[in-house]
Amino acid sequence: QVQLLESGVFLVQPVGSLRLSCSASGRIFAINNMCWYRQAPGKDLELVALVARTSGTNYADSVKGRFTISRDNAKNTVSLQMNNLEPEDTAVYYCKANLKTDYENYFMNYWGDGTLVTVSS
Repeated sequence: QVQLLESGVFLVQPVGSLRLSCSASGRIFAINNMCWYRQAPGKDLELVALVARTSGTNYADSVKGRFTISRDNAKNTVSLQMNNLEPEDTAVYYCKANLKTDYENYFMNYWGDGTLVTVSS
């Protein structure tokens, strides 16, 4: 059994900062990409940022220069540092990990349950 656990519910003022964390636990053999997605009210799910196992990164244009994704391979965690937040960043944020367990012979995607971030004054 694998779980991805994200932290909390957040209310942040515009131009503020916030750090999201996600921890993968269970019988994990290896993890490829780790990502953060978000879904704003009434909008589709959007890929926010991706970090490869080799630490290469990719970002949505809307967050470039404001958000930074990072991972700790020893702890199976991925974080998203969000700076200069805007009301448009309000969304439920989900972490996703493409990983292989020690009882399956293939990689598949696992998702966290999501954490609500509200940016408002």
